[in-house]
Amino acid sequence: MLASQQNPAVDIPVIRIRPASDRLASGLKELWQYRELLYFLIWRDVKVRYKQTAIGAAWAIIQPLMTMIIFTVVFGKFANMPSDGLPYPIFSFAALLPWTYFSKALNQSVSSVVADANLITKVYFPRLLLPLSAVVGGLIDFAIAFVFLLAMMAWYGLAPQWGILLLPFFVLLTMLTALSVSVWLSVVNVRYRDVGQAIPFLVQIWLFASPVAYSASVVPENWRFLYNLNPLAGIIEGFRWALLGSQNPPMVSLLSTSAVVLALLYGGIVFFKRMEKTFADVV
Repeated sequence: MLASQQNPAVDIPVIRIRPASDRLASGLKELWQYRELLYFLIWRDVKVRYKQTAIGAAWAIIQPLMTMIIFTVVFGKFANMPSDGLPYPIFSFAALLPWTYFSKALNQSVSSVVADANLITKVYFPRLLLPLSAVVGGLIDFAIAFVFLLAMMAWYGLAPQWGILLLPFFVLLTMLTALSVSVWLSVVNVRYRDVGQAIPFLVQIWLFASPVAYSASVVPENWRFLYNLNPLAGIIEGFRWALLGSQNPPMVSLLSTSAVVLALLYGGIVFFKRMEKTFADVV
């Protein structure tokens, strides 16, 4: 008899690939282990965004520029909105810088899980990388628009204030805000695709609820509590202060923004980690 027939069958080890636990620390550790995949997802999104475009990265400037022109005419000229003693084009563009980044990141990250359905049904990786890559990838457009804003400031004879040293903090806070909202909505969007349809409408309402076209000084005192619950309010005021030195640092808005964003982010990541095991079955 053959030797293979004489020996009893050898058990073949089975390796189970499964997500980490729902704990936040383990989830962050897993994200770090897959950091190279995050890089490739970001690079893929950037290449797809500008593939076969005539003007390429100039789209990062055109959208906030055209919005700034409309706001300058409608709110700056016709409505005569106060601009904290600054030229209205600079006043509005400094707010459109974080707002445009946030709105684009939100639109792309909410639909990221559904858009990559073929990927998540074939191989395991932390699904949180999908909305995270959309949020981080938007920083390229943000950097291009930021350089354009510096050129505008030079044209108007405005120099950055010392507060610009704190600008990375406001950029990080904007990223966390986009991610915190995205992780909640992306999970819901997997089961109810109405969310993806409602995002442009939500973004449009959120734009006018944030001090982009107007100064925070026009908000009545009895509306201040609701106003400070909007995380974009403190971020936009912080950007204006850091870049242009307008008024005083918005400490109340920043504290409320930080508290709201951290609470949303923590709850969103835990919720996402618990639900990601069902994505492949539903999507």
